[in-house]
Amino acid sequence: MSRRVRKLYRNQERFTFEGDVNLTPLIDVVFVVLIMFMIIAPMLELEKIQLAQASKAESEEQAALRKGSAVSIHLDENNSILFNRKEVSLGQLHKLLFLSKERYPHITPQFFPDKHAYFGAYKLVLNALEESGYETVDIVLDPK
Repeated sequence: MSRRVRKLYRNQERFTFEGDVNLTPLIDVVFVVLIMFMIIAPMLELEKIQLAQASKAESEEQAALRKGSAVSIHLDENNSILFNRKEVSLGQLHKLLFLSKERYPHITPQFFPDKHAYFGAYKLVLNALEESGYETVDIVLDPK
C-alpha cells in the first residue's frame, strides 16, 4: 500500500461511529422526576368531594332539606345566580354570603347548580362561598 492509501485508511478508522447510545443520563433524570413526584403528591391539597347516592323518588327528608336551609344558592342554565330565590350579581352574592355567615355561622349552605350552566360560573360561586368563610357546601343535584 502506498502512503496515501494508508493515510486515508487511518482517517476512516478515526471517524467511525459506535452504534451505542448512552441512556444513563436520561434514566437518571426520569428517576429524579419520579422521586420528586412521589414526595410532592401527598402534600397536594385536593378538594374532597363526597357524593351521596341519588334516588329517583325524592324522599320527605330530601324535600325538607331543599326547603329548610337558610342559605340556598341556585345557578340556572343562563348562568344567573339566585340567592334564596332572588336574582343577584356576583358582587352582591359576596356581600350576602358574608352577612349570612355572620348571622348563621354554623349552617351549611346549599348550592343548586344547573347541568347546563358554565363550569366557570359554577367555580365562581364555589370560590365566593369559600372566601366568605364556609368550609362545607351541600351541592344538590337534580337526579333527572
